[in-house]
Amino acid sequence: MQKTEHKFSSTHGPDAVPNSRREFLAKMGRGALLASLGMFGAGCEAVDQGLLSRGLVPIVLVDAQRAGLPKSDMLVHSERPFNGEFAPHLLNDDVTPTERHFVRNNSGVPERAVKKESRGWRLVIDGEVHKELALSMDDLARFPQVTMEVVLECAGNGRSLFSPEVSGTPWQRGAVACSEWTGVRLREVLQAAGLKPSAVYTGNYGEDMPNDGSEPFSRGIPIEKAMDEHTLIALKMNGEVLPAAHGFPARLIVPGWIGSAMQKWLNRIWVRDQVHDSEKMRGYSYRIPAYPIAPGDKPPVEDMRVATAWQVKSLITRPEPHLELSKGTPIKVRGHAWAGENQIDKVVVSTDFGIQWQETRLIQPSNRYAWYHWETELTLANRGYYEIWARAYDDMGVAQPFTQPWNPKGYLGNVIHRVPVSIVA
Repeated sequence: MQKTEHKFSSTHGPDAVPNSRREFLAKMGRGALLASLGMFGAGCEAVDQGLLSRGLVPIVLVDAQRAGLPKSDMLVHSERPFNGEFAPHLLNDDVTPTERHFVRNNSGVPERAVKKESRGWRLVIDGEVHKELALSMDDLARFPQVTMEVVLECAGNGRSLFSPEVSGTPWQRGAVACSEWTGVRLREVLQAAGLKPSAVYTGNYGEDMPNDGSEPFSRGIPIEKAMDEHTLIALKMNGEVLPAAHGFPARLIVPGWIGSAMQKWLNRIWVRDQVHDSEKMRGYSYRIPAYPIAPGDKPPVEDMRVATAWQVKSLITRPEPHLELSKGTPIKVRGHAWAGENQIDKVVVSTDFGIQWQETRLIQPSNRYAWYHWETELTLANRGYYEIWARAYDDMGVAQPFTQPWNPKGYLGNVIHRVPVSIVA
């Protein structure tokens, strides 16, 4: 396969790796950003002198409406940046349709994504590689294409269930989905670049730029996960070209791990000889305590660990909450379950507040990292208030907790799901 030559820098070796935001702009920004802005008719000379020369980043952001947001029936948490989810009963599909997939943004949707304009786009692979690459969409199309269903979940899904409250987007339970993704294996692209023995981590970047002059959102993954056969550079979602809100023209899919690892609007993978140290990899950002802490406590930053894989979790998608039913009416109960890097062993349900449990029928996933489905039927013989509880167990014997373990940023929430119903006659 013929490779496209790197167009951003003719310098190779350790000195070519940017260690600061200004160096990042010097390496990536002037060529790539001026070229992309020129595509939209921007004043490149003024941008160069007024912004890039000062270490600032030009902002090409769009209103949510132009990116097809909000979606119908979506619970919107914020518009700038746009963040929205769906109620669990709207996530009953085996494969989540695009119109029911949550949206998590850290800044605006890039203009390129809204216009679906891949002309001039390149995916740069640089750093600890033998051959730096700048791959076009045509280049990526020459790699073998892979399709799989993958659970994608925001690290903060369930944050509103933490007590005491934590800051951040107050996600309920709907910042999760399992759609079908098509793309190329990241490991094949990295193999084409040739990893050096010093490669230990990636630093991933996208075209979305913050409008406050802060550091662009960037996270990374260990080389071992990057080289896993299931880790993708996705180009399609549910059989169609990636929508603007979901990362056009390319995004990472890192199965089993938190959604922030799955960089949208991907345009650079910086292979590093250390753990990626961007702003969103340091301090308390996307990190959890290394040991259990009391609710409200904040451990020292050196005791925080990078959040990676999701824990065991389940979702009730049927019935809808607050239904009023007649006694003796069969209630069809259904949902999904997933467990990060582990497998689901069973899902049980209770209608007496966890005193007795009934095992459900577990339906295996279509592929590894897709979610499991489960279903059962319940009958409640007496009038009154009930809650249907669901609790998943993984193949390591770990079960969902009854109360949510606490951490300062409200990550990895996996408390059991409870759906209220009433028997009225």
